[in-house]
Amino acid sequence: MDSKPGLRERKKQRTHAAISEAAISLFLAHGFQHVSVAQVAEAAEVSKRTLFAYFPAKEDLVVHRLADHETELARVVAAAGPGGAPLAAVRENFLRGLRERDPFTGLNDRPDVRALLHMILDTPALVARMNTFRTGAERALAGALREVGTPDLTARLTAVQIVAAHWTLAMDNAERLTRGESAHARYPGAVTDAEHAFALLEHGVTGGPPR
Repeated sequence: MDSKPGLRERKKQRTHAAISEAAISLFLAHGFQHVSVAQVAEAAEVSKRTLFAYFPAKEDLVVHRLADHETELARVVAAAGPGGAPLAAVRENFLRGLRERDPFTGLNDRPDVRALLHMILDTPALVARMNTFRTGAERALAGALREVGTPDLTARLTAVQIVAAHWTLAMDNAERLTRGESAHARYPGAVTDAEHAFALLEHGVTGGPPR
C-alpha cells in the first residue's frame, strides 16, 4: 500500500519538473513576455488546467526555483538556537554562500544560472513576483527570531533589516554578473560588501561599522 502514494508522488514530481523545464527553455529562447502559458503546456505535453494546478501563475514557472530560499534565513536562525547569535549566524551563512557560489547570494556565473537571473532582473513581472518571496522571508525570519526569545517588535524590525541587506547584496552581485563580470572576479568585492553590510546591521547606521 505504501508504494502507491510513493508512485503518485514521483509522478507529480516528474510532471512538475517537466513543466518547469519546458517553461524555462521557452522563456530563455523567446523571452518571458513572448511565450504563452498554452505554449508551455503544449511543450510539456500537459493541459493548461494541469499546468495551473502546479503553477498558479505564469511567474511561478520561473521563480519557483528560488522558493526554497524563502525560509532559508529563518532556518539558519532556528538552527543557531536560543543561545545563538542570529545576526552572526546569518552573516556566516551568507559568506559561506559566497564561497560556495550559492545562487542565493547572486554570485553564481554558471551559464544557466546567469541566464535565469538575467531574465528575472530584466522582467518587471518577475521582479515583482520575487518581492513576494522577500515579504515571505521577512515573516519567516521574524517568526524564527521570536522562537529564540526576541520580542515581537524587535523581531519584525530586525527581520526587515536583515532581509533587506541580504536582498541588496544578492541583487548587486547578480547584476554585476549579468553584465559580464565573473564570479571569481566579483568574489573579493562581494565579501567586502557583505562584511560592510553586516557591520552596519550590528552597530547601527548612525554609528557605522567600527574603524
